[in-house]
Amino acid sequence: MSLLIDNIGELVTHDPEFGVLLDAALVLDDGRVAWAGPRGLAPAADSSVDAAGGAVIPGFVDSHAHLVFAGDRAAEFAARMAGEPYTGGGIGTTVAATRAASDDELRATVVRLRHEALRQGTTTIEIKSGYGLTVPDEARSLRLAFEVSPETTYLGAHVVPAEYAGRADDYVALVCGAMLDEAAPYARWVDVFCERGAFDADQSRAVLQAGARAGLLPRIHANQLGPGPGVRLAVELGAASADHCTHLSTEDVDALAGSSTVATLLPGAEFSTRSPYPDARRLLDAGVTVALATDCNPGSSYTSSMPLCLALAVREMRMTPAEALWSATAGGARALRRDDVGHLGIGARADVVVLDAPSALHLAYRPGVPLVRHVLHNGVLT
Repeated sequence: MSLLIDNIGELVTHDPEFGVLLDAALVLDDGRVAWAGPRGLAPAADSSVDAAGGAVIPGFVDSHAHLVFAGDRAAEFAARMAGEPYTGGGIGTTVAATRAASDDELRATVVRLRHEALRQGTTTIEIKSGYGLTVPDEARSLRLAFEVSPETTYLGAHVVPAEYAGRADDYVALVCGAMLDEAAPYARWVDVFCERGAFDADQSRAVLQAGARAGLLPRIHANQLGPGPGVRLAVELGAASADHCTHLSTEDVDALAGSSTVATLLPGAEFSTRSPYPDARRLLDAGVTVALATDCNPGSSYTSSMPLCLALAVREMRMTPAEALWSATAGGARALRRDDVGHLGIGARADVVVLDAPSALHLAYRPGVPLVRHVLHNGVLT
């Protein structure tokens, strides 16, 4: 069944053939984009949706999220707002709650947050494990994540759990061995928190290489809390994405610019921790591919809103509205090595967002306002 989206004020395709079209229409057929162009030339379709002069954009691609957890850390947030620094130490609180939760409790949170993100225009989302940190808990976290997204990431190397205190190398051996064996069937990606207080460069390399041997593709948490080896390790190993990238040296930027590794920036984390924002302008001017993602998690960025992250990127990270929108859609697709999402070219997956605004510029211009009128996922109105 074909569907015509008519009366589009501004159609942002992120496709070289079409670019941005005004007074446009879009035809979807069998879950794919079949036609785009001036509305006066639009072919007939089986049904239609009236965009009412609003802008139409590709669905957001959130390439970094942690949705499998139990409990919350609202008290930790309040403490940070009162002046306590963020160190990542609260992850253990979520680990304890997640281990104690039932499958149904965890599933309910995953489904709730997935639907919450979809209502705000996120049609593709990556979901990490990392709050179980035992063999069975990491495996079930990924199994539950896989129920709602094919983009699942094994993050057994999130932190060293309390029972392995002082024995980090023993825990890394578990992550690279029995835990990986049980988790890999439910994962596409492998990730590691390469940061002080978590895993060093050698440990991180071991985790990512073990994941690669199991058929998983690498990505990495890098340079969030301070300078470190994470970004250069990502480039060395051909990781799809280095995420956070808050504290970068000139060598880090040069390495990213000369590679296929995407710098995924997570402004929700800086917003929620009162930390310095990454310098997106520096990365873009150097020729680095930049993605934006939410880092949705209960501790350091409890938001599922890609529009919020886009607005923060414009206001705090010196991105133009057009750059931020590209990074939140096509950039996220690059970070997931997907060519079927993040754009509205012919043959792309029919993931479409209709805005209650005449231009996509309003996503940054009117922060906090619910501007998403319709979301189509695989060509179906949600």
